[in-house]
Amino acid sequence: MTINSKQEQRKKEHLAIAERLYRQSAFERDQFAQVRLLHPVLPETNQAAVHPEQLLFNRPIAYPIYINAMTGGAADAMVINDKLAQLAAHFNLPMAVGSMSILKQQPELADTFTIVREQNPNGVIFANLGADHAPEFAQEMIDLIHADALQIHLNAAQEFAMPEGDQDFRWIDNLRALQSTVGQQTPLIAKEVGFGMSAASQAALFDLGFNYLDLSGISRTNFIAIEDHRRPTHLVSDYQDFGLTLIESLLARLSLRQTVQKQAALTFASGGIRTPWQAVKAFALGADLVGMSAYFLHLALHHPIEEMITIFQAWLDELNQLLPVFGCTSVADLRQIELIFSPNLISFADQIGLDWQQIRTSR
Repeated sequence: MTINSKQEQRKKEHLAIAERLYRQSAFERDQFAQVRLLHPVLPETNQAAVHPEQLLFNRPIAYPIYINAMTGGAADAMVINDKLAQLAAHFNLPMAVGSMSILKQQPELADTFTIVREQNPNGVIFANLGADHAPEFAQEMIDLIHADALQIHLNAAQEFAMPEGDQDFRWIDNLRALQSTVGQQTPLIAKEVGFGMSAASQAALFDLGFNYLDLSGISRTNFIAIEDHRRPTHLVSDYQDFGLTLIESLLARLSLRQTVQKQAALTFASGGIRTPWQAVKAFALGADLVGMSAYFLHLALHHPIEEMITIFQAWLDELNQLLPVFGCTSVADLRQIELIFSPNLISFADQIGLDWQQIRTSR
């Protein structure tokens, strides 16, 4: 087996293991249960007043929900990306492709990514690369799929666990180069790969000029666990408690805003979200857009596109119906809902210096 085909095989394994983890019955850290929303008994609105549509990078989208990065670069991935792109086009949702780094060695796999633009010619699409790629290659990938933005994934923890992983995490100089070149014309989204972002990490990215962050907290799609499944010899340690959940990362964002008055121009929230109710809680904590990967992958693996559309229509309908229950006509209105935090979450907030009493009623 060649080095190139090993990279393609790795992408296939990622999909299979991610699906297996998604189907597990429970995730040990039920982050969303630690946040409760106090609903008004007199909401004084109706569903007809709800308007979920908004602009993203000066392009209209129907909902602040996005299909987050998953795949590409393998023959099986083309079928998945085809269906996901059709779903994104039908609902006018933003969509990110998976890492395009494989195209540096195997450009013949480009159609597994370009299929997304072919199926969704007018939609908002994000290209995706690691933090170590040169600006010239990044621009080539953006041009390949006519991307509206570039996700730059930050995956030190995954690389650590990966059998063939890169152990050189000196990324800052290259991130500056990307920002000063590609970033002048194309929005750059700094994205974790499933381990959350502390306030210090978010601040460091702001200092590099990144105004768009995907916090991507820990969930069942745990890339240390995924890579450990692929290792000939398993890791010695248990890393179930590595990283931050999405809820913790959103609290870290609020802590940063309280202490130094900094926050992302747009906060993309992903990591463990499956349901409209979980999405509502993320919006209530300040997320601008909510993304899902495993949920959409599961749909694509088990349903034809017609069924995917029917199933996700019900998901969106439920989101729309939840908003007027809280007297809201947009997801941004949810930031005014009073919150109740679990003792564990209060302890976390106290330890990161967040005045949680203040943010319970204003975010």
